Amino acid sequence: MDWLYTVSGFLVGLIVGVTGVGGGSLMTPLLVLFFGVSPATAVGTDLLYASITKSLGGWVHSRNGSVEWKIVGLLSLGSLPAALLTIALFKFLALDEKTLKGLVTGVLSVALLLTATALLLKDWIKKIAQREDGTVYELHHRHLAPATIVTGAIVGVLVTISSIGAGVLGTVALLFLYPRLTAVKVVGTDIAHAVPLTAIAGLGHLALGTVDLLLLGSLLLGSLPGIYIGSHLSAKVPEKVLRPILAVMLLIIGARLVLH
Repeated sequence: MDWLYTVSGFLVGLIVGVTGVGGGSLMTPLLVLFFGVSPATAVGTDLLYASITKSLGGWVHSRNGSVEWKIVGLLSLGSLPAALLTIALFKFLALDEKTLKGLVTGVLSVALLLTATALLLKDWIKKIAQREDGTVYELHHRHLAPATIVTGAIVGVLVTISSIGAGVLGTVALLFLYPRLTAVKVVGTDIAHAVPLTAIAGLGHLALGTVDLLLLGSLLLGSLPGIYIGSHLSAKVPEKVLRPILAVMLLIIGARLVLH
């Protein structure tokens, strides 16, 4: 079974490398539906898996100057406390396995469907943020910082419960809030924010006992070379072809989880 985990890690890593999205939204449902891993363990393991794999991407973007650290700081002001509070709530409530499974699966399904919708509407969101004369709609600077912190908090809760949201939903939120940011800075900033968020949420799950370290190692064995190869293929494979395919896949997986 271990080699199947490694192959899955490689395939998901390849998709993430090519498209920049799809880590949690593919890996967690794959572990739950295909391998029969309990939802809480799948989420906890995937969070640590994401923090390690995205560290490499974050480092590259940081070196290339494509990270807006002020925005990362504002998002983290909301997301990191939200992640810690969510873990503390899990610990306090001490939910039985059946209730926990129901909660995680429910949030996972909603997060998947939101992610798929965000993927499909990404270009449209860019267009509605821009007027015909080329100027862009944006929040007043007084409201921008609080809105960014609140967005971070929402993403923090979603990611801690479902391991989904730091990628596509975070990117779409940044497109709404900061329409002047270049595409590479949106991706770089989102990845840089995802690293501490997934690390804290993942360590929280480790403390709760919902991380399988052997499974984590098997996934990383495949995903790291997968991401490396995918990153080099990304220039050759058109994103406009891959994004709708990925979105449809996520819609099907989300619907499958609802009926699971």
